[in-house]
Amino acid sequence: MVVSHRTVRTEQADLRLSQSSGFGIPIVLIHGSGSSRAVFARQFDSPLAAAHRLIAFDLPGHGESSDARDPANAYTIAGLAQSTAQLLDELGIDRAVVFGWSLGGHVAIELASFHPVVAGLMLTGAPPVSKGPFGMLRGYHAHWDMLLASKKIYSERDAERFETLCFGDTADPSFRQVILRTDGRLRSAVTRGMFTGKGADQKQVVEQATFPVAIVNGENDPFVRLGYFETLAYGSLWEHCHVISGAGHAPFWERPDLFNPLLARFVDTVAMQGADETTLASRRSRAG
Repeated sequence: MVVSHRTVRTEQADLRLSQSSGFGIPIVLIHGSGSSRAVFARQFDSPLAAAHRLIAFDLPGHGESSDARDPANAYTIAGLAQSTAQLLDELGIDRAVVFGWSLGGHVAIELASFHPVVAGLMLTGAPPVSKGPFGMLRGYHAHWDMLLASKKIYSERDAERFETLCFGDTADPSFRQVILRTDGRLRSAVTRGMFTGKGADQKQVVEQATFPVAIVNGENDPFVRLGYFETLAYGSLWEHCHVISGAGHAPFWERPDLFNPLLARFVDTVAMQGADETTLASRRSRAG
């Protein structure tokens, strides 16, 4: 299994990505605010990377990607989803399982609202909320730490606190600098956009999805209301809302021993459904 790295130019930013050489259905991994593709190291260092084409990239304004050329348009959920779509189109990906964490989860839902690439969607730390402030308050805890999600300029102390909220005491030493590198204009713009209702109605997108939707959260997530996920009228929920014990906001990093088998099983479900649909279409074609 080989992991390669490259930079893809999109309309809004030059995006740095890593991908594995597996031949199974692609798995697209979208990180959260203040993070980078490096947070998925424990998925790349697992059988998933050999079995599937894992693709992880740094969002605009994060990691080794460039800052946005037009922040006003790029630093919204819709703008980030458009950059993601352009990246996947450039890579020739027409069908994939998309995993989104935190901000990346909201980007993944937005992507699913307009692009057919999403064959299966897994969300962690990203409640699919309806538009506007009341929707946000139903999905997220309201406390002072939430202000960090929208703060434009971080001090070292801010970065340390945000790191702890996201990873507890499990963070890699490099994560702090990644948080400080992030373009703070994105934090304020994304939060403002979500509170004012820009982009798709994410609750509606998830409830009306015709592809499998998996919900996987850490039992000690400090940001999201776990009970909210149980209130949604899912049209195609995979199994049930999974909660990973002993994990917080980033269970894929904190408990890969529990998370990775879940992701692998979900991907197998999506791949099998795709194979069934292909067989059915072939039979219909021959019958016609």
